Amino acid sequence: MADEEFFDRGVTEIITEASFREKLKAGKKLRIKYGVDPTKPDIHLGHASVMWRLRKLQDEGHTIIFLIGDYTTKIGDPSGRNATRPVLDDAEIKKNAATYFDQAGRILDMGKTEIRYNSEWFDKLSFNDLLQIAGKFTVAQIIERDDFEKRLKEGHDIGLHETLYPVMQAYDSVILMADVEFGGGDQKFNMLAGRDLQKKMNQLPQDVVMFKLLVGLDGKIKMSKSADNYIGITEQPDQIFGKIMSIPDSAIIEYFELATKISENEIEKIKDELREGKNPRDIKIQLAKEIVSIYYSGKDAEAAALEFEKVFSRKELPTDIPEAKIEYGNYNILTILTLLGSVSSNSDARRLVEQGGVRIDEAKITDPTAQIAIDKGMIIQIGKKNFFKIK
Repeated sequence: MADEEFFDRGVTEIITEASFREKLKAGKKLRIKYGVDPTKPDIHLGHASVMWRLRKLQDEGHTIIFLIGDYTTKIGDPSGRNATRPVLDDAEIKKNAATYFDQAGRILDMGKTEIRYNSEWFDKLSFNDLLQIAGKFTVAQIIERDDFEKRLKEGHDIGLHETLYPVMQAYDSVILMADVEFGGGDQKFNMLAGRDLQKKMNQLPQDVVMFKLLVGLDGKIKMSKSADNYIGITEQPDQIFGKIMSIPDSAIIEYFELATKISENEIEKIKDELREGKNPRDIKIQLAKEIVSIYYSGKDAEAAALEFEKVFSRKELPTDIPEAKIEYGNYNILTILTLLGSVSSNSDARRLVEQGGVRIDEAKITDPTAQIAIDKGMIIQIGKKNFFKIK
């Protein structure tokens, strides 16, 4: 059975805790649901914080259901949103989902994991089936969720399809006959909807275990693929290391608690060191090494630390710079950034240039109208971490 730290570290609420503890104590082999929507092709440290708990329970013999929400992704989870999500097409969803197996395998034993897609059942539902399921919820019940209530007060539109998201997530729990569902604290409404629907469809209601949301690189909002403030667990060691070093000092302890495996006693010592004036940079180096070691190795962590020191402290070029192919000739700087795939839009490229985030052969480019002659061997630096060498 899971120890007390399992119930305390990073856990914000369990509904109901007495029921969950009793199930574990009785030795019942539980079906534990954990769902992810493939909005982008990365599992990040925020997911991993929950998934390591799942691995512990998996090692104790429980069945982990890794649910890929390829159908719910078509709506997009409205949790924490003040606007309707853009709709992804089937090809993009399928492409993103295909990357999840290797990533999840960094944490879970995939040979013992039940992998499901919710398109398995939603593709087969008739409109009448949907009406029957939706009829078990009320409009008041759905729009009372904080996200919708806030948007209505602020005058933002709510798509009718968005109100179906918690209904669909709830139906996932019915189909999977989940005993427990794990998720972030922002998923409370959706997971409780699962409990409600299970009871109405004559199943025992799942227990719900909610976790603290890991803050993103900006230190302000939750780590999220849609906010693009995340660290993917399969990013290269030097990328993970560099991103960890960029987090604000205020997030250091949270990352130790949620993204590492070090003990609570060790974390208390780190808190004391920060209070006593130890340089936060040194502690972030320790943090970055811990995290890289989890997904790679101690040797990779040391190499990433050396590379970081070389590039960011001594201002030297990275050892390995990826090559990029652009036809030689004159280009506007914004076009170059787009061709390199480093920006999502022309406005992002312009903002990056105007903020001094682009260098070519170490010369800073701040004029978005600048014309650049692309030639072999040119080094282009975008932001602090991305380097390209023209081949």
